[in-house]
Amino acid sequence: MVTKTEPKQAKEKTQKPQDSLQRVPFPFVAIIGQERMKLALILNAINPQIGGVLIRGERGTGKTIAVRGLSDVLPEIKVVSDCRFHCSPTDPSEMCVTCRERFEKGEHLHAEPRKVHIAELPIGATEDRVIGTMNIEKAIKEGIKALDLGILADANRGILYVDNINLLDDHVVDVLLDSAAMGINVVEREGISVSHPAKFILFGTMNPEEGELRPQLHDRLALQVAAFTVNDLKSRVQIVKHAEEYEKNPEAFRQKYKKETKELTTKIEAARKFLPSVEIPPAFLRIIARISTELDVDGHRPDIIAVRTAMAHAAFEERQMVNEDDLRLAAELTLNFRMRRTPFEEATLGTSKFQQVLDHAKLMEAQAKERQVRKEEVLRERQAKKAAAEANAKTAKPKAVAKAVKSETKSKEA
Repeated sequence: MVTKTEPKQAKEKTQKPQDSLQRVPFPFVAIIGQERMKLALILNAINPQIGGVLIRGERGTGKTIAVRGLSDVLPEIKVVSDCRFHCSPTDPSEMCVTCRERFEKGEHLHAEPRKVHIAELPIGATEDRVIGTMNIEKAIKEGIKALDLGILADANRGILYVDNINLLDDHVVDVLLDSAAMGINVVEREGISVSHPAKFILFGTMNPEEGELRPQLHDRLALQVAAFTVNDLKSRVQIVKHAEEYEKNPEAFRQKYKKETKELTTKIEAARKFLPSVEIPPAFLRIIARISTELDVDGHRPDIIAVRTAMAHAAFEERQMVNEDDLRLAAELTLNFRMRRTPFEEATLGTSKFQQVLDHAKLMEAQAKERQVRKEEVLRERQAKKAAAEANAKTAKPKAVAKAVKSETKSKEA
C-alpha cells in the first residue's frame, strides 16, 4: 500500500513545484518612483477590459518586481471551489463546460474568495506547457477531465505575465493571440478537441535593446509605459535600503507595508464599484478620435482603450465625470506607441509635443462647435423669415380677396 501511494504523492508534489518555491513578493506600495508604470497596472486592475500593459525599460528598473507585487493589492474574486479553471459561481459566460452544465441544472456551485492569480509564462515554455496536453483515451471517456492544464488555464480570470515578451517564440505568440482574442483555449489532439475558458489580462515586460515586439502582440497590449532609471540621489539611496531590508526578512518587510497595501486594495475595490457610474462628455469622445486621426493611429481599438482608461482613472480619483487630465493620461498611455512611423523614427512623443496635439484637437473641436452654432443660427433665421413670409401671405390673401370683391361690386353698380 505504501509503495503505491508514495509515487502518487511525489507526482502530485511535482505538478506545481512553484508552490514550495514561491517567494514573498516585494510590496507594490514600497516601490519608489515609476508612478506612471504603477498607475497603468492599477488601472487594469480596476477595469480588466482595458486589456493589459507593456512595460518597456532597461534592466534593473523594477518592471518584474512591480508586476509580481501587484498580486498583494488585487482584490479577491469569488471562484467555484472545486473547479480547476477558477470559474465564476454566478456568471455563465465565465464558466467552463462542466460548471455551466451544473449551473443550468440548478445545482448550487459552492464559492470561495481567492486572490487574483498571476501566472508567469517562461520564455522557454513549450506549446504543450502553455495550452496543456491531454490523454486521448481518457479524453474520449471523460472529456475535459482528461486535460492536463497548461499556463493559460492557470491564468483564467487572472493575469498572465511574460517577462522578456519580445523574445517569445512565434508559435507561442500565435497561441497567446488566439486565446487573448477569443477568451477560450482549444486543445486538439488526434481529432479530439477540448476547450476551456482563458480570459486573462496580459502583462509583458521587455528591454528594447534586446529586440522589438511583434506588431500583432504589440497591438494586443493595451497600455504601454516606460520604466526609467531613477536619478534622484535620495530615491536611489532609499531603493538600496529597501532592497537590503527585503532580502534580510521578506515577510517582515511585507508586513511593514501591510496597512498601505490594504488601503490601496480598498481604493481599487471602491473604484471598481464606482466605475459604472462614471461618464465621459461627448466632446471628449470626438477629441480622442481627432487625436488618433492627427497621430495617424491604425485601427479603432486605441480609441476604445483610451476611453476605458480615462474612465478608470476618473473612478480611481473618485470623480463621476471624466476631465481633461484623465483624457491626457489615457491618450499618452494608449496612443504614444501606436503611431505609424518609419523604421528609424522615434517611437514616442514627448509630453510637450503630445500636449500640442491635444491642444490642436481641442481647438479643432471648438471651431467645429462654433461652426455648428453659426449653422444653427442661420437655420433659425431662415426658419423665422419663412414663418414671417407665410404669416404675411396669410394676412395678405384676405385683403386681396376683399379688394377684388369691392372692385367687382363697383363695376356692377357702374
